[in-house]
Amino acid sequence: MNLQARITPSVTDQIPLFFVVMTSVLQIAGHKTAFGNATWQETHPTATHTAPPVQQLLAAGATVVGKTHMDELAYSLNGENVHYGTPVNVAAPGRIPGGSSSGSAAAVAAQQADIGLGSDTGGSVRVPASYCGLFGIRPTHGRISLEHARPLAPSFDTVGWFTRDPSLLQKVGQVLLSNPASATIKFKPRWLVAKDAFALAQHETSEAIYETLSNEKFSAVKATLGDPTELDIAAGLESEGLGKLELWMDVFRITQAYEIWQTHGAWITHHSPNFGPGTFDRFKMASGITEAEFTTADAQRQLIKQHMDQLLGTDGVLALPTAPGPAVKINTPASQLNDWRRSLLSLTCIAGLAVLPQVSLPFAQVDGLPVGFSLIGPKRSDEQLLELAVKLSAAVWQPATATV
Repeated sequence: MNLQARITPSVTDQIPLFFVVMTSVLQIAGHKTAFGNATWQETHPTATHTAPPVQQLLAAGATVVGKTHMDELAYSLNGENVHYGTPVNVAAPGRIPGGSSSGSAAAVAAQQADIGLGSDTGGSVRVPASYCGLFGIRPTHGRISLEHARPLAPSFDTVGWFTRDPSLLQKVGQVLLSNPASATIKFKPRWLVAKDAFALAQHETSEAIYETLSNEKFSAVKATLGDPTELDIAAGLESEGLGKLELWMDVFRITQAYEIWQTHGAWITHHSPNFGPGTFDRFKMASGITEAEFTTADAQRQLIKQHMDQLLGTDGVLALPTAPGPAVKINTPASQLNDWRRSLLSLTCIAGLAVLPQVSLPFAQVDGLPVGFSLIGPKRSDEQLLELAVKLSAAVWQPATATV
């Protein structure tokens, strides 16, 4: 963490005395934005503006204490960076923190900061939240300004945040989601349980989440979410050849990769940066996606958007595991992670493809390791999801004590 980026608040108001760390996607005037890669830092000038989410938190009374490590150009969900190392996950020692917002999550989990700002394109807030035992949110796409933030895939990119408790997660939302031009919706929840999403998780993970929400706690959960309805969310698109979430992941992979190469391909071609093995492979794949492939996949994405909008309506809240299981061990060979990554992206792609908000809640553990439980809501239901996070936490959550 770069403590040279410390900035003190200009006003003490909504969240005084809270300390914030931020991923190196967001710019701070007077500081370079490394974006997880040494060549990027060397070939880009010092920032002249500060990203609006940072400005908003400063104006609300928070103090920015540093920028944190992240995956290279945000194109990974692991948190292992060949240039800067792997931030320590105190909630799961010896295991990855998740990425790309790895440093922000690790710092909040280790109680080095109260709030962590990160980006979420394919899961880069939700996954570290699950692995590090944190509350985290990916907001509705477009709800929070991405001005003066480094892009990855613009139609997927969002700014999210981490905290150790749900009340602060909500307070941050009251600051960052305060744009009056963004209409919000409120509703009595209609609880949907994604069977096909739970089937992608390890059996122990699904059981741990179900157990957390059941038994003597179930009546309190139902009082918050309503009676559950189980369904396979992809089944409604069977006739379109999209009847499995793994097929949605392929749509995500192609559309995201094409956007990424359109965004960064010229810089990569010109500067030939030194990428780590996994990141190098993904950029190589992205460079080969054709416009025709993108056009086909993007049309499928529109079908998924429409389907999810119809499924959720104005009151649906979809429950699913954030990740297939606990964080994997550091330095696990890439060849052993292929199936894991497919399952992980099959879960995280849902909200990304449909530009929906998703909150990850640290309600369960497997063998003492955190696993996240997620809720996806309709577009612009961010505030309602944060309120549900607070209410559900009061019913079922027992804070873990980090070893730092």
